[in-house]
Amino acid sequence: MLFGKFSNFLTLFILFAVFQEPALAIKKSYIVYLGGHSHGPEVTAADLRRVTDSHTQLLASFLGSEEKANEAIIYNYKRHINGFAAVLEEEEAAEIAKHPDVVSVFRNQAKKLHTTHSWDFLMLERQGVIHQSSAWKKARFGEDTIIANLDTGVWPESKSFSGEGYGPIPSKWKGICQFDDKAGPLCNRKLIGARYFNKGFQAYSGKLNSSYNTPRDTDGHGSHTLSTAAGNFVPGASVFGVGNGTAKGGSPRARVAAYKVCWPPINGSECFDADIVKAFDTAIQDGVDVLSVSLGGSAVPYSMDGLAIAAFHAVKKGVVVVASAGNSGPFPGSVSNVAPWIITVGASTIDRQFEANVQLKNGSILQGTSLSAPLPSQKLYPLISAEHARADNVSAYDAILCLNNTLDSKKAKGKIVVCLRGENARVEKGQEAYRAGAAGMILCNDEESGNEIIADPHILPATHINFTDGRIAFDYLKTARNPQGLITTPTAEYGIKPAPFMASFSSRGPNTITPEILKPDITAPGVNIIAAYSEGVSPTGAAFDVRKTPFNTESGTSMSCPHVSGVAGLIKTLHPDWSPAAIRSAIMTTARIRDNTVNPMRNADYQEATPFAYGSGHIRPNRALDPGLVYDLSVNDYLDFLCGIGYSQTQISQVAGIHYHKCPENYSMLNFNNPSITVLEVRGTVNVTRTVKLVGKPGIYASRVRAPIGYSLAVEPRVLQFEKTGEEKSFKLIITVKRATSTEYGFGELLWSDSSHYVRSPIVLSAADP
Repeated sequence: MLFGKFSNFLTLFILFAVFQEPALAIKKSYIVYLGGHSHGPEVTAADLRRVTDSHTQLLASFLGSEEKANEAIIYNYKRHINGFAAVLEEEEAAEIAKHPDVVSVFRNQAKKLHTTHSWDFLMLERQGVIHQSSAWKKARFGEDTIIANLDTGVWPESKSFSGEGYGPIPSKWKGICQFDDKAGPLCNRKLIGARYFNKGFQAYSGKLNSSYNTPRDTDGHGSHTLSTAAGNFVPGASVFGVGNGTAKGGSPRARVAAYKVCWPPINGSECFDADIVKAFDTAIQDGVDVLSVSLGGSAVPYSMDGLAIAAFHAVKKGVVVVASAGNSGPFPGSVSNVAPWIITVGASTIDRQFEANVQLKNGSILQGTSLSAPLPSQKLYPLISAEHARADNVSAYDAILCLNNTLDSKKAKGKIVVCLRGENARVEKGQEAYRAGAAGMILCNDEESGNEIIADPHILPATHINFTDGRIAFDYLKTARNPQGLITTPTAEYGIKPAPFMASFSSRGPNTITPEILKPDITAPGVNIIAAYSEGVSPTGAAFDVRKTPFNTESGTSMSCPHVSGVAGLIKTLHPDWSPAAIRSAIMTTARIRDNTVNPMRNADYQEATPFAYGSGHIRPNRALDPGLVYDLSVNDYLDFLCGIGYSQTQISQVAGIHYHKCPENYSMLNFNNPSITVLEVRGTVNVTRTVKLVGKPGIYASRVRAPIGYSLAVEPRVLQFEKTGEEKSFKLIITVKRATSTEYGFGELLWSDSSHYVRSPIVLSAADP
């Protein structure tokens, strides 16, 4: 696979969620979204009652009575987002859509967490991502900043969320703590709030027992992402003794809150828009500054995307929304969460690796990674291909993948089994080898996974090697008369090269909804990330695993997203008056596109990556704190953007929850003030206008361009002189097709610099058909 007086008008915006039910069921779950509220700053209980009553009355006019309406409604969105979720018949939903106050009715899709779950926190300072600059030292004490996630909740006992040493909770905080623990309150001055939202999930799954009525994390994902964003300094953190160091989040002194919207998957469905929209509405009111959303679904038009709509309401109130790009890479057009008001994050590697190498009897050493327990003794063990260890009536294809119940214990017992990556979870392959009595497992990448290897805490001694080394291992098995080998004890190694490179799973552009907007925006560490974990679940999340650990590694854009959320929190602390768009620009324009070998960033197959993989590049937090210039955007700019992509007033209302927006005449999407520049089907010469705002010291910025092959680029004016902070200057980028021989994409860049700041924008171009 996120108010004062009640308005005289209700712009009814209906998001409806259809959840799978038994074949004979007639009623399904819908979200009825009522646009935006116009409450004042001090909303009263009476205001909220009026909202609820209006929802009931509207639905009662279709169902026949207020009693039936109250039975059908599962949520009221009554603070910033206006609407309700209800269980309705399809015909009823269709009739509601015809009501003159109703903007639209559309199906609400289930979404997924964006982690590889081992099923297929970086020490930021150690990895060279954040250094002890003066800005960082100032920002680290940003206790007034509140970072929250929409996820599987939180493990409150984790040291990453200890309240020791914190001052009073910020007065702006209006949230609550829904833990019900007889030992006393589990929230504190660090973990200042925790809520759960499960009614949308319940409408799909059926009646839930009381164990679901808690924000406690029983999956590990939510604790991992929240601590990555803003976990405390925790010395001595490791995973079963490997990778020992001080764990901390990107914004370690920020307060945190958890909004549990994801639940144990049923038919792959775990996070529902009804719950996500409710969580957004609540978080905005609670006073959150940054929302980290490590989940998503397939990209859909913004007017039909509950998460994009909820995020718009958040951004309108000054909340920064950061979301994961998805784990459907490396396929083109797979990126999700593509709205321009969302910071969309891909995943890349860091220079740390948990080495557990394969030593073959012939002397070959194959580099691997693992967090598994070591072999009982460092001696040579017999090796066997899983294909040759297959049970009777099992295909060679299923066996080599180590699918469940495919191995014969008589053939595998006491040996190291060599399996191929793909289809089932990596840890499930280890479980199958363990079931068959294997001494260990070597997991080899398929060609698609390339050089991306992931450290998992397998239940037996195991390691994961890349595609090239995997071919060597399988060739050795074919040619050696008595193949033997061993797996070395896992150790943390640093300075690995090349790094970073793009994770193969990280979803890629182009943006299938609005190709004019480059997505993802940025990439950040998302492979083998150590962070806090739930002790209510095993490190593999598998039923066969009974181990517990306070820290664990995870991989996915779920892990990269909170890195950016943490940095956004730091920027918010230093620059509380900056808009979400300015923060997004600062993060994007200061990113790097070269690895630690000073070569262009690569994909997992070591081929050169493009902005469709990394967006503006790999995040550099220190530089993001002081970007020099920003490309700013207002809510009105986003509304003009919706005009520019051809949205009608009805569709604009669906997204923004407003009654009317006057679209500018002759508006061009070319001039939408995005930090990246994408121009499609260029013919002849095209002019692009951008405006930059000085957020640093006055000075002179000079431009430099790198044009894609077949194009020429020029900037007018070439130099911008700023006299005071906050001053804005506009410029034109002139794009000319010189000799484009195809309509394939070309990539370049625009750079503004005053010799101490480097403000870089990626450029993506395609030529019109000759």
